[in-house]
Parts: sequence; structure tokens; C-alpha cells
Amino acid sequence: MTLPVIFGIAGPELRPEEQALFSEFTPFGFILFARNLDTPTQTVGLVNALREAAGAEAPVLIDQEGGRVQRFGPPHAPAYPPAAAYGQLAASDLGQAGDTVRIGHALLGRDLASLGIDVNCAPVLDLAMEEGHAVIGDRAFAGDPGIVAALGRAAMDGLGRAGVLPVVKHIPGHGRARADSHEQLPVVETPRQVLEATDFVPFRVLRDAPVAMTAHVVYAALDADLPVTVSPKGIREFVRGRIGFEGLLLSDDLCMGALVGAMEHRACAALAAGCDVVLHCNGNFNEMTAVARAVPAMTDEASARWRTALAWLAARRAPEQVRRLEYRTFRERLPHG
Repeated sequence: MTLPVIFGIAGPELRPEEQALFSEFTPFGFILFARNLDTPTQTVGLVNALREAAGAEAPVLIDQEGGRVQRFGPPHAPAYPPAAAYGQLAASDLGQAGDTVRIGHALLGRDLASLGIDVNCAPVLDLAMEEGHAVIGDRAFAGDPGIVAALGRAAMDGLGRAGVLPVVKHIPGHGRARADSHEQLPVVETPRQVLEATDFVPFRVLRDAPVAMTAHVVYAALDADLPVTVSPKGIREFVRGRIGFEGLLLSDDLCMGALVGAMEHRACAALAAGCDVVLHCNGNFNEMTAVARAVPAMTDEASARWRTALAWLAARRAPEQVRRLEYRTFRERLPHG
């Protein structure tokens, strides 16, 4: 029985108690952070150990956006630019910017695939908003929904060519939030018709994305009481309904300050609201145990969405094409080299 949970672990090696937990409860997958990564050889060994514990097909995720959010970087991998660098290029030439995004994300995906990491929590489809908290900032491509959608599509394509599944985030949009959901719960008071004409647009255009991650944000126009991650109305009527996203839906990290209550209660609330899989990232063993004991088995519907995501990837993988790409040539395409 597979549980609809993605766990992070405490350090660079799989501990015996973690291995025993994952062998007993079989989480859907794992997510890696800088604390887990040392060298390429060590990372490959860790990925293999995780899959040995939970099953060879378990996906291994990472947040590798570029810029401020790059878990694996120099000296073992190149430094990639933040999304806003591509947006700067798009201001003068959207077509060239799209090609550059595609190449950059194919290279980034190639780095990840060489480590055995097969899912990247990128691209960010949130809009860059002046009033928004800096937690998004240059992680956003632009403030124009059309540019964000176009560059987001190119990023998905580049990752897919490298054999890495993209995860668009943070549906239905975090850019307007005035607080950092890692620390506290943001509340957005913007009218629904404005949200639908702006924040929701990139997600609606890319509603065919294979995987998406929720925003821990209250949108008063959707559900005045609950953040989307744990809001049945927010997910059913807006993420699945108005936006039309049909892929695998992940919660953002349950450990973030925007959510309240015991971890097992957060996990069950997110699943009951309509998330297919939940993320628990901090590696706290007692919390992982409580979550594993509380959540139900992964649903048939969620499993079907995962198979559809894998089919999406299989249709786009182009390893020979990606193998020929050069990082130096990619850097030359960016503003200021």
C-alpha cells in the first residue's frame, strides 16, 4: 500500500530508523534539500537508498528553480539565473526568452537526471506583484500573465526533454500575498474577477501541466476561512473547476507556518480537501511517523493522475537533444552574459 506522502529526511544519509519507517509505510516519494546534498556521488547513493527503502519507482523531488532557490549548485553544478532574468529578456523578445528558458531548464534538468532526481518543483507561475512579499520576488518570471504562461510552458518543455517532471507552483497564485507562507498565513482580499483575469491566468493556460503544487494562501473571494491547500471549496471549485487543472495536485510543505495543528491533522485535511499527495519536508522523524500512521492509502484517482504525468514525460523526453546542449552557450543568451 502506497501512502500519498512525500517525505524529506534529516541529513545526507538515510538513517536506520528512517529506512525502517519507509519500508513499513511506503511513502509515494521523497524530496531533497541542501541539508541532504554533499557531492554528486553521495547524492546518487542517497537517491538509490531512498528508492531501495520505498520502491524503485518512488519519485525523488527537489526545488531547483535557479537564483535564490537552487538546492544543488556550485561547485558541483552550475549556478542558474532566477526566473526574473528570463522575464527581463522577454520584455524585448518573448520568442528568444522562451528559447532561452527551454535551454536553461533542459540543462538544469540534465543535472538533476544525472543524480537520479526525476521531479523538479518548478516553474513558479506566480505573478511578480509590487505589493507582494519578497518570498516570491525574482522567483517570478514577470508580472504579465501572458509572459509568465509562455515562459512557464517553455520551462516545462525544457525539463521534460531532460527526463524530469515539472511541478508548477503555487496554484492558484502566491504573488499577491503580502506575507511569507513559510512564516504565517497570507490573506488576499482581491475580488475574484480580478484574480481570474490576472493571478489565475498562467495556471489556466498551463492547466495541462502534469503536476502542480498548492499555495498556503487564503483567498477571501474563494474561501474566507481556509488556505487553498486545505479548502475543499478552493480546490474543487477553483483549482479543478475554474482553472481546470486535471493533473496530480501536491500540497506545499505541511511544515510551513501558514498551517496550524498537528502534522497528521494537516496532512489529512489537505487530502480531504482534494490534494492527491502531501509534502512533509522538515525530516522530523516523530512527525513523519505520525503522518504515516494517520493518512489513508493513495487513491485510485491520484494513482491514475500520476500515470498520466509519467506518460506526459515519456512523450517529451529527448535525451540526445539535451546531451548536445552547452551551458556556456546558454549563459551567453542571458542579459549581461
